[in-house]
Amino acid sequence: MVLEKQFINADMFLDYVEQIDDRIVELVEGVIVDMSRPGWEHGEILITLGALIRDHARKYDLGRVAGGDTGFVLERRTDGKDTVRGLDIAFVSKEKPQERLARGWTTIAPDLAVEIISPSNKAGDIEKKIEQLLDAGAFLIWVVYPELRTVKVHTTQGAKTLREDDTLTGGAVLPGFELRVGDIFPP
Repeated sequence: MVLEKQFINADMFLDYVEQIDDRIVELVEGVIVDMSRPGWEHGEILITLGALIRDHARKYDLGRVAGGDTGFVLERRTDGKDTVRGLDIAFVSKEKPQERLARGWTTIAPDLAVEIISPSNKAGDIEKKIEQLLDAGAFLIWVVYPELRTVKVHTTQGAKTLREDDTLTGGAVLPGFELRVGDIFPP
C-alpha cells in the first residue's frame, strides 16, 4: 500500500496555527515546517532594525511595518500547496491597498522583507524564501547575518553583500532611509 502525502492550503494552515500554543511554523508548498525559536541576539537585531524602519516609515508617511514572524501568503496554488512565510520585519508601502487584518495572513506582498539568520537556518530554505518573496512581488529583501555582521541585499536585479562600514539604504522602497550596517548589530 502506498500512502499519499497530504498537503494543506493557507486557510487550513491558519486554523491549525490557532490551535497550537508554542510552536513556530511556516507553510512551504503545502507542508508545515517547524521553525526554531529565535535567540537574544536575533531579537535585539529585530527590535533595533524594526524600530528604525518603523520610525522612518511613520516620519515620512510611507506605509506600514510589522515584525515578529508576521505571516504572508506568498503563493496560492490550485493544487492546495500554498506557501505562508513568517517575516522577521516587513514593510508595505501605503501605495498598496491596505487591508485590515482582524484575523489571518496578509495577501499583500511586502515591499521590503527582512530576514535575520539564526544558527538553525538552512541556506537552501533561505534561498527558496528569497525566491518566493521576489516571485510574490517583494521589491527589496535584506538578509541579515549576525555572525558575519553583514547584510545581503536582494532585488530582482541580483544580490549584493554589505559589510559593517557599508551603508544600507531603502532605495526607492524606503526613500531616504540610510544606516551604517554595523549599527544594526549589538556591540
